[in-house]
Amino acid sequence: MQLSLDELGNKTRAYLINLPRLAKRLLMIVSDLFFISLALLSAFAATAGSGAQSSSIPWAVIFTAAMLAVPVFWALGLYRAVVRFLRSRAILSVVLGVSLSAAILLVFSVTRGPMPIGAVPVYWAFGILYVAGSRFLMRDFLHRLGGDTENVIIYGAGAAGARLANVLLSSNECVPVAFVDDSRAMHGSVVSGVRVRSPADLPKLLAEQNVDRLLLAMPSSSRRRRRAVLRQLEHKPPDIHDLVSGRARLDELREVEVEDLLGRDPVPPRPDLFNACIENRSVLVTGAGGSIGSELCRQIVRQKPTRLIMLERSELALYGIERELRSIIEDRDLTVELLPILGSVLDQPYLERMLRSFHVSTVYHAAAYKHVPLVEYNMSAGVQNNIFGTLRTALAAEKAGVDNFVLISTDKAVNPTNVMGATKRFAEMLLQGIVARGSQMRACMVRFGNVLESSGSVVPLFREQIRDGGPVTVTHRDIVRYFMTIPEAAQLVIQAGAMAQGGEVFLLDMGKPVKIDDLARKMIRLMGLEVADENNPDGDIEIRYTGLRPAEKLYEELLISGNATGTEHERIWRAKEHSVSWSAIEVAIRNLETAIRDHNCEMMSEVLRDTVDEYMPPGGLVDRVWRASHPVAARSGSVVSLPTRRQDGDEIA
Repeated sequence: MQLSLDELGNKTRAYLINLPRLAKRLLMIVSDLFFISLALLSAFAATAGSGAQSSSIPWAVIFTAAMLAVPVFWALGLYRAVVRFLRSRAILSVVLGVSLSAAILLVFSVTRGPMPIGAVPVYWAFGILYVAGSRFLMRDFLHRLGGDTENVIIYGAGAAGARLANVLLSSNECVPVAFVDDSRAMHGSVVSGVRVRSPADLPKLLAEQNVDRLLLAMPSSSRRRRRAVLRQLEHKPPDIHDLVSGRARLDELREVEVEDLLGRDPVPPRPDLFNACIENRSVLVTGAGGSIGSELCRQIVRQKPTRLIMLERSELALYGIERELRSIIEDRDLTVELLPILGSVLDQPYLERMLRSFHVSTVYHAAAYKHVPLVEYNMSAGVQNNIFGTLRTALAAEKAGVDNFVLISTDKAVNPTNVMGATKRFAEMLLQGIVARGSQMRACMVRFGNVLESSGSVVPLFREQIRDGGPVTVTHRDIVRYFMTIPEAAQLVIQAGAMAQGGEVFLLDMGKPVKIDDLARKMIRLMGLEVADENNPDGDIEIRYTGLRPAEKLYEELLISGNATGTEHERIWRAKEHSVSWSAIEVAIRNLETAIRDHNCEMMSEVLRDTVDEYMPPGGLVDRVWRASHPVAARSGSVVSLPTRRQDGDEIA
């Protein structure tokens, strides 16, 4: 079976690369002995004249000089260099080594005689040529015959392109086969051993050179110019846009710090409030793997509780936060007992047993479904998790003797237009009802707006869209939201919980509301790009308006009644909100249980409207399963009748 030249070359290359390091060094030594001897013979032949006989060749001198050259090369580190990654600076070592060898030969010639003195400079020239040339020829051989290397074209033959070519020539991954440059003065010249061609030659180069990738080396050009080059290349056959490295990524974009988007500094936490409900206590965080829950865990573990229990239904999320917290505990040499618990906030008996077993003193209830469209499309799941999850956890905590219960609420609970907001307001009211009926547990609610970088937040979405080249999607030009950072929100939640006496609704100072359109434009600018619009059609990133989603509001509020007073913390307010009796809550809970059992979304919506007076859904039901199974009822918007009072003996356990 005959091998092609390429196959033979690849087999030889693989054999040489896989040789032991000692064998490679011996091979280089033998090669240098041969080429030094060849250089000496060439020098003798060039200076001895045509009449020189083979018997007159000073073989002893040649052999001795060659043997003396090897220790010199060894001392200069020529045998430590990896030939595949040889850099052009290696020539200096070769020149120095051959020069020292020539100096030794000169002394030998003056004192011993057989070698003409005039042959020494000729040997010096031939020695550099043979020794350096053999190494670089071998380097190119090892590069070009490798099946795993990529042929690349470099666009830009300036200083950056030359440096890139040198780096690639020293690697084992890419081989530059051509430069392409806009400057006509550069065309036809050679940079780093690679010829410079015109952009018009690209189709021919791609066809002839089997190019795998095209690299841009234009750091001094404006970003607009680089994007223009990319657009120009996209129309070059064959599909060069698939070859352009980094077309879809803008690696030079700088990260946006979320603090840059708010323009305000967080207030340092007050130690007396920050550790009042945590230090030397057993603490539970529900939803510990979520954005707020995980940050609460990070803040809590630093305040030295005796025990931190993390309740989470997502195995992956729980695993991630546990690893992170164990690293914090180890780094800070803390003595906190960390207990990751897989479980549901709907399992009241299990929750009560857990709270009693671990003597929990403080509960931060962060478990909830918070994504507005998803909860709207999955109404039953939202009601169960947000309402019944809060109810079961609060009742279990009350029975287990928990001192403090803090519910993480949302600004969407104020005058809600969506299921998520209505369920969170219902959760607030049922906690108020538990306190009003005489519970000894200090239960409170902390209400705040959006947190930057949370799951479902616009900030990571915008960042991803900008990195992908746009467009950035905004639902409406005038939509506004309150924002704060996750660490600041968690710190304020902990401090607000420490001020609770029972039944309070605490509001966090979110600053001024932010227009989402302005936020998107600011992120684009902070990442070093320009907005593409009618005033700047050549900009980088387009903003596209997609329309409000089901039950989405243009703006959010933090107060229902408008009645709020300050507290001892400058960024925490105490609100006076109306509530309903515990008996009314019990009736509503019973009706919701029936509705969930029957998956009756009409009934759920009616209960929410009857209990949460401010709930005003703008449209019909959009729950996916309900609409699929009740198409006629979903279109007609029929209303169901509900019991208005409890049956004798009915109460929530």
